[in-house]
Amino acid sequence: MKREKALAIVEKQLKKKRYEHTVRVMETAIKLAEHYSGNIQKAEQAAIFHDYAKYRSPEEMRRWVIEEGLPHDLLEYGDELLHGPVGSVMIEREVGIKDPEVQSAIYYHTTGKQQMSLLEKIIFIADYVEPGRIFPGVEEVRVMAFQDIDNACWMAARNTIRFLMEHEQPVYPDTFHLYNEKLMNKK
Repeated sequence: MKREKALAIVEKQLKKKRYEHTVRVMETAIKLAEHYSGNIQKAEQAAIFHDYAKYRSPEEMRRWVIEEGLPHDLLEYGDELLHGPVGSVMIEREVGIKDPEVQSAIYYHTTGKQQMSLLEKIIFIADYVEPGRIFPGVEEVRVMAFQDIDNACWMAARNTIRFLMEHEQPVYPDTFHLYNEKLMNKK
């Protein structure tokens, strides 16, 4: 699917600020894919559609989790987590994108996971460090993203876990698994 068509589809699903975020994630993902010799077309497509389900109602997303057989534990960790896994299924059903690599990158773009593919890492990090993001620790990860993507993934997971703990919010296990894997690989 051509970039213009994909962006037009996504623009109808998102608020203006979220659409602008999506364009920045796409641009960042393309740069990361070029830097790490990844698949640029898949990075572009996954980035464009990564927030496809972001503004669906919590009830609709919960229904998708149940009806599509997604892990039911997703329902226990807050609605913010649902748009990645649900979006990965929605893009197949509603848009016709049936690329397992693209779908997986969308699925895990919020939580990360152990043994991420290069495409999954690119989308996870591009979403985290796109130039519009401003929060403590992002600049450090932004620099690391183009030096060592694995270390950048660890840093992003560490920062996310720290943020969630400080706000007494649950941490999805995949994020802990990502953190532990990358930490152990560093040693």
